[in-house]
Amino acid sequence: MNELDLFHDRLDKLLTRIENVLPARQADADLNSAIAFRWRKDANAGYIQSVSHPHNIVLDALQGIDEQKQLIDQNTHQFVLGYPANNVLLTGARGTGKSSLVKALLNKYASKGLRLIEVEKHNLIDLHDIVERVDRRPERFILYCDDLSFETDEPGYKALKVVLDGSIATTSDNVLVYATSNRRHLIPEFMRDNLEARHVDGEIHPNESIEEKISLSERFGLWLSFYPFDQEQYLEIVRYWLAFYSIRKMTALIREEALRWALARGSRSGRVAWQFARDWTGKQKLLCQQPFQQ
Repeated sequence: MNELDLFHDRLDKLLTRIENVLPARQADADLNSAIAFRWRKDANAGYIQSVSHPHNIVLDALQGIDEQKQLIDQNTHQFVLGYPANNVLLTGARGTGKSSLVKALLNKYASKGLRLIEVEKHNLIDLHDIVERVDRRPERFILYCDDLSFETDEPGYKALKVVLDGSIATTSDNVLVYATSNRRHLIPEFMRDNLEARHVDGEIHPNESIEEKISLSERFGLWLSFYPFDQEQYLEIVRYWLAFYSIRKMTALIREEALRWALARGSRSGRVAWQFARDWTGKQKLLCQQPFQQ
């Protein structure tokens, strides 16, 4: 054995020893095993992980957003049937049901082949790999990005633009992106950007930085805006969740406590209403049990 062969032999043994020490690469979950999945990274290798217990919320539980529900439900129904449909951006006030709406749609259409893969912002650079792994499958996949926002020049920003708009390769027709955000254009907007706008012959021309900032959000075909609830909408949502927990009547005391709860949190949102209903119901059940504990 010459020196080169000896070197190759020692190198093979070294690589074998290293491979035995390194953790095994995670395999993708069976896409027939669940309806919801997450994209995970392990040692720089990505894989699809199933979600054992996805949120089981239904559309009827989401109050005060009937128009938004109708629009996204129609879009999702088209997608599930294999008809043209749009990527969706849900933006606006916190706690108004943006994320819950996407989860409720999954529960409604899972039996018709809808699946959801949640992708965190720092993993958006892997979107192309995810799309390739589900391409040509019979199911319809929503790539779900929750609470999405970017700072300038983040790598995931450009990766998302490519998936939304397509690159040299056509975007798979069994994949859509649904994203929620508190920012309408997904990235910060500064006063200085507006100051750089040009005024030509009576027309305002935004500068290039503004054009770049809105270019991502424009790639979503359907925009849904969510607004803070007024007092009556908030109380109606409280009433719904109290009924869900078997409290059928909204008394004056409950109404007063619900408003005080919202005031303490500085928000009249669906999330706050649900939290109040859980707190109130739990306290009432505890009071009912106290005599039996003495």
